Amino acid sequence: MSTITEPRSVPPASPHADGRAGPRGFVTAYSISRERLLYGGLLLLTAIAYLWGLSKNGYANEYYAAAVQAGSTSWKAWFFGAFDSSSFITVDKTPASLWVMGLSGRIFGFGVWSMLIPQALMGVASVAFLYVSVRRWFSANAALLAGAILALTPVAVLMFRFNNPDALLILLLVAGAWAVTRAIDSERHAARWMALAGVLVGFGFLTKMLQAFLVLPAFGLAYLIAGKPALGKRLLHSLGALAALVVGAGWWVAIVELMPASARPYIGGSTTNSILELTLGYNGLGRLTGNEAGSVGGGVGNPGWGGATGLQRLFGGEFASQIAWLLPAALLATIVLVVAAGRAGRTDKTRAFAILWGGWLVVTGLVFSYMQGIIHSYYMIALAPAIGALIGAAAMVLWRRRAEWLPRATLAGGALLTAGWSFSLLQATPTWLPWLRWTILIAGVAAAGLVMILPELELRRTTVRRAGLFAATLLALTALAGPAAYSIQTISTAHAGALPSAGPASAAGRMGGGGGGPMGAPPGQGGTGTTNGQRGTGTTNGQGAPGTTNGQGGTAGQGGTGTTGRGQGGVGGGFLGGGGISGVSNELVTLLQQGAKGYTWAAAAVTANGAAPVQIAAEVPVMAIGGFNGTDAAPTLAQFQELVAQGKVHYFIGSGGGGFGGGRGGGTSSEISTWVAENFQAQTVGSTTIYDLTTTN
Repeated sequence: MSTITEPRSVPPASPHADGRAGPRGFVTAYSISRERLLYGGLLLLTAIAYLWGLSKNGYANEYYAAAVQAGSTSWKAWFFGAFDSSSFITVDKTPASLWVMGLSGRIFGFGVWSMLIPQALMGVASVAFLYVSVRRWFSANAALLAGAILALTPVAVLMFRFNNPDALLILLLVAGAWAVTRAIDSERHAARWMALAGVLVGFGFLTKMLQAFLVLPAFGLAYLIAGKPALGKRLLHSLGALAALVVGAGWWVAIVELMPASARPYIGGSTTNSILELTLGYNGLGRLTGNEAGSVGGGVGNPGWGGATGLQRLFGGEFASQIAWLLPAALLATIVLVVAAGRAGRTDKTRAFAILWGGWLVVTGLVFSYMQGIIHSYYMIALAPAIGALIGAAAMVLWRRRAEWLPRATLAGGALLTAGWSFSLLQATPTWLPWLRWTILIAGVAAAGLVMILPELELRRTTVRRAGLFAATLLALTALAGPAAYSIQTISTAHAGALPSAGPASAAGRMGGGGGGPMGAPPGQGGTGTTNGQRGTGTTNGQGAPGTTNGQGGTAGQGGTGTTGRGQGGVGGGFLGGGGISGVSNELVTLLQQGAKGYTWAAAAVTANGAAPVQIAAEVPVMAIGGFNGTDAAPTLAQFQELVAQGKVHYFIGSGGGGFGGGRGGGTSSEISTWVAENFQAQTVGSTTIYDLTTTN
């Protein structure tokens, strides 16, 4: 195998006649190895896939898009992760992912491309870090397979083309796993690498809070068992990594907690205006127990979010089509790696790899399986790197030992398992590419057969090599064809809203086990409009006050239907938003832009999802009453009345064709809506009801 050689200098061809040396000549010779060529090709194809037609997703999740817009114009909003540029309330997550997109918006101007390109590049970087992590201990082919699996996992393709926090979270965690790998390999600099891993996981916390910590058992155990230094040093290094994690995660939390509440935005999603309460409650232990204050519909054991708890959860419902294609094979791969390590020494890298990535997979998978609070199918991206790493490494181990009966039987069994499981998953969409499931099944059977019989045949060396290459190709086809097809469909389809799902829309909820609507809507919602823009029905809470809808389509006190992504015939964007900007009329944009001067907030609307499309379209700050879903006690009725009296809020956006002000209104948001309706004159702008808060009845 050729390698890259360094530039070499050669003497000049003809020195000067007087003997002086002429200008030094340089001849640069580069030969790019096959390994580097394939690695570069993997990253290039990943970048093309993630960037192709990216703008079709529009502003994706408008809740986060509005915060990105705010951060691109206000440093205060950027630092705190505020929803609006006047920094009334934050989003219900820590803001690291918003920092990246907000900086891009500041540099290139806020827009779809400046917001989503960083997300796509994070996907490419995640594949790169996974490749180098696997390549360090295994072959280039193993690393290539691992990277391809991550790149083609449907939920990964979805989220690396979206503006949710998951893209940055995955990048930070995969980079953290790479740092742990380097720490295990190193004796002299192990402490530095472990500290780096701690900082990366700490910033993962600043991206999506406690979910980042699910990898900690695997990271810590892998180093404590397989690290080269003595046990005492390994313990000290682990404590150092923990300290680095606390610093990486805690500096921002400390600033927010120590700053007076009057000097910062309200912490969205919390009940006490505290980031610690948000961390431990709604976005922390509440996700495990289901006791979530500020929840959008979760509850203990509530099947409306992700189906019934248990080991079957990840293998059924909408989760299966997002992540489960190679999940059985990954579990088998973990066992293979542990068995392959056998009685090897403490520092054996195969065992360390199984602990690192297998621990990641098992711990995260179990938490997702048994958590009783809110869980969405796109969370499953957290399993994708571990699945890729485990299968890539185990496939290499088995392939190298295929001359032995047990390894090749295991490899053949894995092929049959994957082919059969892919066939089952594809049956959820029987009218979508019906030939694909049979192709995968045939390829899997053929691959298994070739793996089993080739070592027994007496063939020429070149024939064996070609047959082995053909068998390896069939194995790759068996593993990747299903996810790749779903990923291509995902790339070709527009996705928007808070509940995106990869693959054909008809796949959601078809595998069984998923409760609620097809996109995981909570019980009581009349189905969800899908991310592909299909029509769904909605119900309301029956209240007559403006902006207190409790369903997908229709305004307060009305039923009706709506479409996500188009804003037609009801609530634009439906429950939890998405695509609502298309329902914002030019008349409303003009009114708000002209009325914004001299006001802290041009308007207020119930829920951030009601305010987001208006704020993005009009490019003016809009107060999100009640936060994400209208249940936060911010502001109280008295506080809102004071802000109106001080002339800080110009308009109140009620219900209308665009559906702004909709959501699960209740408590203070309903009180505010009722007070506005009783004391101010309504007018219709476009198809939206507007109240001028400077003029009373």
